[in-house]
Amino acid sequence: MRAYIARRIFGMLPTLALISIIIFVVIQLPPGDIVTSTLDRLQAEGVEVSNDQIQNLRAQYNLDQPMVFQYLHWIGGFVVGDMGYSYLYSRPVNELVWERLGYTLLITVSALIFTWAIAIPAGIYSAVRQYSIGDYLLTTVMLFGLATPSFLLALIVMYIGYEWFGITIGGLFSPEYRDVPWSLDRVSDFLGHLWIPMVVVGLSGTASTMRILRANLLDELNKPYVVTARAKGVRPIKLLIKYPLRIAINPFISTIGLLLPVLISGEAIVSIVLGLPTTGPALIQALINQDMYLAGSFLMLLAILTVIGMLLSDLLLAWSDPRIRYE
Repeated sequence: MRAYIARRIFGMLPTLALISIIIFVVIQLPPGDIVTSTLDRLQAEGVEVSNDQIQNLRAQYNLDQPMVFQYLHWIGGFVVGDMGYSYLYSRPVNELVWERLGYTLLITVSALIFTWAIAIPAGIYSAVRQYSIGDYLLTTVMLFGLATPSFLLALIVMYIGYEWFGITIGGLFSPEYRDVPWSLDRVSDFLGHLWIPMVVVGLSGTASTMRILRANLLDELNKPYVVTARAKGVRPIKLLIKYPLRIAINPFISTIGLLLPVLISGEAIVSIVLGLPTTGPALIQALINQDMYLAGSFLMLLAILTVIGMLLSDLLLAWSDPRIRYE
């Protein structure tokens, strides 16, 4: 197992190197750059910028150098922990990334926990009680969640909160806790706001996860080994949990790494609607304004989290299913 983990880690390096090249090239493909976007914004505000200032800005971002040198400067700084400076936000990229990435991961992980906590029991019930009233009811509710876009659900939640309860839903903190140091009261306020994006982001994943688990479990419950175990008098709960469920849940374990970018992309739109201080709105603004250092750093960190998530998925799969080994 150690040799397998070592091979996978070393295999990540060329993968991430290729991803970094693709990220850099794609961001550079649109015409213009961060300097031209900044100049257009300043000119729209009636601010005049001299040629010397323009050249200084281009030199600051190494835009006066060949593209290969620009890439090497960016990726070299990223590797040693210096992600550059965001002209769009006038702050070091390191501060922006770690400030927003933490909130993004908290929302994403909580949405994943919510998804599994609801979908797995619901999928088991629907499979065991196939074609019952509860099965039809759960299927209808889950299909409603699957068909409703996350941003529309966020708007519905905001409307219900304002019209029915007279509260404004948005952000991760109340106004009085937004810019104060962390304390127990601030943590409590944060948790009180976290459940809204958690439910909104996780609901669509809950619906698809439940349907997949139901289909996989139904397939396992009709196999000969289950019929034989049932005929030998194995208790239904023990039979269900020890054998069919362990096999039916394998697809979810193997796709934990793939769920991360899906949840984060869904979180981006929800964050814009709810006004959350996460990576989504900052990444979109960075891409629009071609802020290379900020956009590239966000995308690289998401790529790193994805490949790490895939490795963890494979290791958990080998641990949960004795038939799978990676020696």
